[in-house]
Amino acid sequence: MRLIYTFVIRCYSGAIFIASLLGNDKAKLWWRGRKKQWKNLENNNSDNSEWIWVHVSSLGEFEQGLPLIEALKRDYSQYKILLTFFSPSGYEIKKNLTLVDKIAYMPSDTISNAKKLVRNYSLKAVFFVKYEFWFNYMKVLADHHIPLYYISTLLRPDQYFFKSYGNWFRKQLKTVKHYFVQNEETAKLLYSIDIDRVTINGDTRFDRVFSIAIQARTFPDIEQYIDGRYCIIAGSSWPSDEKLLYPFIKNLPNNYCFIMVPHDISSTHINQIETCLKEQSESYQLYTELNPLNHNKLLIINTIGILSKIYRYARFAYIGAGFYDGIHNIQEAIVFGCPVVFGPKYKEYMEAVDLVRLGGAFSIYDQKSLDKIFDNLINDEVFFLKASNRCKDYVATKIGATDKIIKKLKAENCL
Repeated sequence: MRLIYTFVIRCYSGAIFIASLLGNDKAKLWWRGRKKQWKNLENNNSDNSEWIWVHVSSLGEFEQGLPLIEALKRDYSQYKILLTFFSPSGYEIKKNLTLVDKIAYMPSDTISNAKKLVRNYSLKAVFFVKYEFWFNYMKVLADHHIPLYYISTLLRPDQYFFKSYGNWFRKQLKTVKHYFVQNEETAKLLYSIDIDRVTINGDTRFDRVFSIAIQARTFPDIEQYIDGRYCIIAGSSWPSDEKLLYPFIKNLPNNYCFIMVPHDISSTHINQIETCLKEQSESYQLYTELNPLNHNKLLIINTIGILSKIYRYARFAYIGAGFYDGIHNIQEAIVFGCPVVFGPKYKEYMEAVDLVRLGGAFSIYDQKSLDKIFDNLINDEVFFLKASNRCKDYVATKIGATDKIIKKLKAENCL
C-alpha cells in the first residue's frame, strides 16, 4: 500500500509540473519553489542546534500555527524553528517572516525526502497543523523516534480513515504522539479507531484572531468616511455574493454605509463591480482613491491585508464564498462581536454550524432571505444584540487553545 501511495504522490507532482508548463501560475510557483528546495533547506548545523518543525498547508493553516510558533519561541527559546508550507499561496506571502529560523516548501512526501530532511535537522519535535497527513513523513519520524503532534485537527466521519478500505491509513494515524483536536466529534472518531492520545482544546486560530482584535490598528481615513454611521462589511465577496448585495446597497438606510472587500481585487474584477454599480447609478469610492469627506454609501477595498482589522467598524458582516466552494473565515469578524451572514455552503465549518445553531450567524439562500436577515439586524435592536452577544460568548469559550497545548507539553516534559 505504501508503494501505491508513494506512486500517487509522484504522479501528483508530475501533474503539477505539466500544469506549470501549460501556464498555471500557482503550479509554476509550486514547481519552481521545489526545484531549489534542498538548497533552501541546507543546514550545516555547525552549532549543534536542535529544531522544532512546524508544517502548515497554506495561509489559513499558518494563522492556526502562528500562535503555537509564538508560544514555542517564548517558552522553548533554546530550539530553532523550521516552518514549511505545502502551498505557494502561503509560502510566497510569508517567506520573509523573521519569527522563525528557516522557511521552506515541504518537499514531496516520499521516503527519501523525509529521510533527507531528518538527516539535515536534529528534530526535537514536529507539529503538523489541522489535517496535513503525509504518511511517508509520519513513518520516517516514527522510525527515528521523533514525536509528531497534530494541532487544531478536525476530522469528519466521511473521511477515508473511517471507511471500510481505510485500514492502512488508520494505522498511519497511530504513529502520532498526540492529537490536539478542535471538537468532541473528532476525539470520538479517533477513539473509535483505538487512538486515545487526544486532547480536546479547540482551534488555535481563535487565539490568533483574538490577538489581532486586541492589537488592531485604527484607520482614521475609514473612520472619517464612516462618520458616525453604522457600517456593514462584506468580506471576501465573490460575484455570486455581490449580485445579491447590489440591490440591498441601493436601498441602504441613510444612517448606514457599506464596505465591500472583494476576494478578487484584480483590475478586471474591480472593473466588473464598477460597471454593475454604474448601471444602477450607484455612487461609490475605491479605497486607493478614498476621499474620506465624501460620505457616499459604498466603499470598495481594492487592496489586501486590512480586512481582518476593519471588521472592528462593522455592525454586522457578510462573509463571501457561501455560494461557491465554502465560506471564508468568520472568526475574524465574530471576534469583534459582529453577527455574520453567509451563503448555504457552510456546513463543513464548525464555528459557522455552531453559531447558526446559537443564533449568532445566519445562512441565506437568495435575495429574499438576505433582505429579511439584513432587515432584522438593522431594524430589530433586540435581535441584533442577541446575535452580537452570541458571537462574543462563543469566542470567549474558544480562546486559550495554544496555552492548553503548551501546558500539556510542559506537564509531560515533551520538549
